[in-house]
Amino acid sequence: MSIHKAVIPAAGQGTRFLPATKASPKEMLPVVDVPAIEYVVREAVAAGLEDVLMVTGRGKRALEDHFDRNVELEAGLEAKGDDSKLDKVRSSTDLAQVHYVRQGDPRGLGHAVHVAKAHVGDEPFAVLLGDDLIDPRDPLLTTMTALQERVGGSVVALLEVPRDQVNLYGCATLDDAASDALEEDVVKITGMVEKPAVEDAPSNLAIIGRYVLHPAVFDVLERTPPGKGGEIQLTDALQTLAGMPVEEGGGVHGVVFRGRRYDTGDKLDYIKAVVRLACEREDLGPELREWLRDSVDELTAAPAQGS
Repeated sequence: MSIHKAVIPAAGQGTRFLPATKASPKEMLPVVDVPAIEYVVREAVAAGLEDVLMVTGRGKRALEDHFDRNVELEAGLEAKGDDSKLDKVRSSTDLAQVHYVRQGDPRGLGHAVHVAKAHVGDEPFAVLLGDDLIDPRDPLLTTMTALQERVGGSVVALLEVPRDQVNLYGCATLDDAASDALEEDVVKITGMVEKPAVEDAPSNLAIIGRYVLHPAVFDVLERTPPGKGGEIQLTDALQTLAGMPVEEGGGVHGVVFRGRRYDTGDKLDYIKAVVRLACEREDLGPELREWLRDSVDELTAAPAQGS
C-alpha cells in the first residue's frame, strides 16, 4: 500500500529553549528565516506525503496560524507590489493539507502517535519529529517509504553515534545474518532499548526522528505500559513489533542514514544548524562566510560571557 500520510508530534513544551519558548512554540523557532516546523512539512511533501497531521497541545496556536491564510498581510504585500514576500507568505499555506489534533494529556511519543489513529486509519504512515531536520538533498524519507512498501512492517532511521552518546537515544539490536542479505545501509532489527547505559547498549546505531510505521502499531501502543520516565515509549512498541510475524504487521527494518542532519532540539546544535544553512544560501552565504573568516580569531579568543 502506498504511503501518503505523515504525523508530526508537536505537543512538547520546549523547556530547553526557555525563555524563548515561554509564549512561542519551539517548532516556530526560525532556522534562518523559516520556522523549523516548515522544514519538516516540506520534507514530508517532498516524499509524496501531502496529508499531514500535527499532534499539538496547549499554546500551539501559532502552528495553525503559520499554515493558514493571513489575508491582511497578503493584501498589504499585494498592494505594495512586493511579490517576493507575498510568495513566501503563501508558500506555507499551499504546501500541504495540514490537519491538527490535540494530544491533551502529554504521555510520551508513543501516546502522541496513538492520538493519530483516527486520522491515519488502517494504512502505513510516516512519523517525523520536529527536532531533526534532514537536508532535502538527502531523501531519507523517500528511501524509508520505498523500503516499507517492499518489505512491509515498520522502518526506522538509524544514525551511527559515538559510543559514549548512546544513552541519549534509543538504540537498535540487529540480526546480523539477516542484515548481511539486505541492500547496503539496510538492517534487520530484532530489538530496541530506550536510552541505555553505555555499557548496556546493544550497538551504536541510534534511532533518530524518522519512522514509517505499519498501522499494527496502534493496537500495540494500546497494550504498551508506561516505560522510562513514566511515558508510553514508541521504542517499546517497536520492540514488540520487531518480534511479531510479518503477516500481522510485524517486523522492523532500519535505514542507516549517512547524510546531512541538523539537530534543532539542542541549543548549540540549533545555532550550528542556523549558521550552516545560512552559509549555503545564495543571498546570505557569501557575506556570512566572509564575516566568519574575518571574525574567527576574534571570536575564538573572546572570553565567555560572565567570565
